[in-house]
Amino acid sequence: MADIIDSASEIEELQRNTAIKMRRLNYQTVSATHCCECGDPIDERRRL
Repeated sequence: MADIIDSASEIEELQRNTAIKMRRLNYQTVSATHCCECGDPIDERRRL
């Protein structure tokens, strides 16, 4: 039983760390200045 719990805990930790890394990556990207669907400019306040 402990092995199953240890495995589940390890998987959960890996998934959490991956989610944190992905979230951090999003903040380092450059925001689009125009909508990719209609081409309208995106207000600077709405960009990341």
